[in-house]
Amino acid sequence: MDLSIVIPVFNEEESLPELISWIDRVVTANNIRTEVLLIDDGSRDNSWDVITRLKTEKSFIRAIRFRRNYGKAAPLYCGFDAAKGKVVITMDADLQDSPDEIPELCSMINEKGYDLVSGWKRKRYDPITKTMPSKLYNYIVRLLTGIKLHDFNCGLKAYKNKVVKSVEVYGDMHRYIPVLAKKAGFKNIGEKEVQHYKRKFGVSKYGWGRMKGMLDILTILFIAKYGKKPMHLFGSMGTLMFILGFGSALTLGIRKLYLMAQHVPAERVTDNAFFYISLTAMVIGTQLFTSGFLGELITRNSSERNHYLIDEKIE
Repeated sequence: MDLSIVIPVFNEEESLPELISWIDRVVTANNIRTEVLLIDDGSRDNSWDVITRLKTEKSFIRAIRFRRNYGKAAPLYCGFDAAKGKVVITMDADLQDSPDEIPELCSMINEKGYDLVSGWKRKRYDPITKTMPSKLYNYIVRLLTGIKLHDFNCGLKAYKNKVVKSVEVYGDMHRYIPVLAKKAGFKNIGEKEVQHYKRKFGVSKYGWGRMKGMLDILTILFIAKYGKKPMHLFGSMGTLMFILGFGSALTLGIRKLYLMAQHVPAERVTDNAFFYISLTAMVIGTQLFTSGFLGELITRNSSERNHYLIDEKIE
C-alpha cells in the first residue's frame, strides 16, 4: 500500500460523498495505491450510513465507528494503528483541506526524505474566533518547543508510517504530533503551504476552547524528560526541600544551645517563625519524595491508556 489517508469524522454526512470522490480522482490520476480510513467519532447525524453506502461504491474505504464521541485524538490513534500505507496522510472531513495536495505531500515524504510534513494554511477562510486563538497558540508552541512550524494544528499532515507507529496520541495531544515526533527522534520535520477552502457544510468545531490544549504542551515537555524517571524530578526537589528545612531547624537548635551555654536568655525554638517554615519545608520535601516513588510505581504498572469502545468496523 502506497498511502493511507486517515480522516476523523464527526457529523460530516454532507461533506463525505464529495470528499471521497475528490480523493478518488486525485489518487487515480496519480496511480497511488490508497486506502481511506474513515473514523466515525460518535457522530449524531447520518455519517455512518453515508460511510456504509460509500463503501459499496469505493473498495478502498475502511471504517471504524466509535460508540461515543471521544475527541479528535482518538480517531487519529486508531487510524494510525490500522494504517498500512508507506505514507500516512491525515485530513479533516469538512472539505477545507484539499486532496489535491496529496501527490506533493507524498513526494516530500518519499523523495525528499521528510519524516513529517505539516500543512500551513497561510490564507485562511475561518472566522476570527478560530484564527486568533490559532495564531496565539502556534506562537506559544513555537516558543516552547523550538519547532518552526506556522500551523501545528493543521489537520492536513503527511508522515512516514514508522512515525505514526512511534507516537501515542490521546487527550488533546493530536495538536502536538510534531512535538511528539521530535521527542521520538524524528528530526526531519517540514512544512508545506496548502490551499484552504471555506467550509461548505455544518459549523466549525473549534474556537477559543482550543487554548485549553496549551496545558498539554507542558505535559509533553514533562513526559519527554521525566516520563520514565519521575523520581529524578520529584526526588531531587524533595531531597533539596528536606535538606533546606532540616538545615534551618538544625541551625535554630544549635543557636539555642549556644546561647544557653553562654547563659544568655533566648526564646524557645518553637517561638521562632523560622522553625515552622523549616518544618513545612521538611514536610513538603517528604511529600515530593514520596510522589517520586509513586510516580515510579505508576510508570512501571500503568495499563493501556488508549482504550475506546468500537461499535462497528468495515474492512
